[in-house]
Amino acid sequence: MYPPSIQKLIDLFAQFPTIGPRTAARFVFYLRKQKKEEVDKLIKAIEDLKKNVRVCSFCFNTFEGEGDLCELCTNPGRDKTLLCIVENETDLIAIEKTKKYEGLYFILGGTVSSLRKKDIKQLRTKELVKRMKQNPGIEEIIIATNPTAEGEATALYLERALKNLNKKITRLGRGLPAGGELEYADQETIKSALEKRS
Repeated sequence: MYPPSIQKLIDLFAQFPTIGPRTAARFVFYLRKQKKEEVDKLIKAIEDLKKNVRVCSFCFNTFEGEGDLCELCTNPGRDKTLLCIVENETDLIAIEKTKKYEGLYFILGGTVSSLRKKDIKQLRTKELVKRMKQNPGIEEIIIATNPTAEGEATALYLERALKNLNKKITRLGRGLPAGGELEYADQETIKSALEKRS
């Protein structure tokens, strides 16, 4: 097989989402052919990621800078009466690119599949309820999970978990295709889904 150093790196790359052993091997052999300076740039970028990137204490978005809150949460121009719940950072970015939504966000950190207890424990539901109680000015909660089986199960779970807060709870309109993901949707589709939320 491969020498131990190559196999170790293949195994590490194969742990990335959607990366299998064959793609991981391609990454390793690509890096093997690069000049030392290029590999050093990659190593430095990874070190900077771990050193400089923080997680917002309100919405769990990643950011660089001082303080505990990201630039979205500290922006006085954001509508503090709206809270949009998304699965991950890439979904937040997809919605932001539409320039249609100006409220706050909350990154749930994943989805549940068939409401398994293990999946539910990994979600930031307790933190979400705590944020809602600390911020009584939030009037509407938009559940913006992906229109996949896991996203639908998560939305149903959230609706149940949040119903006692006596807030308006809406979901994105059906402008998004079933089985699709926000990250890959075009801006017009996301805009339509935001406008037609129910």
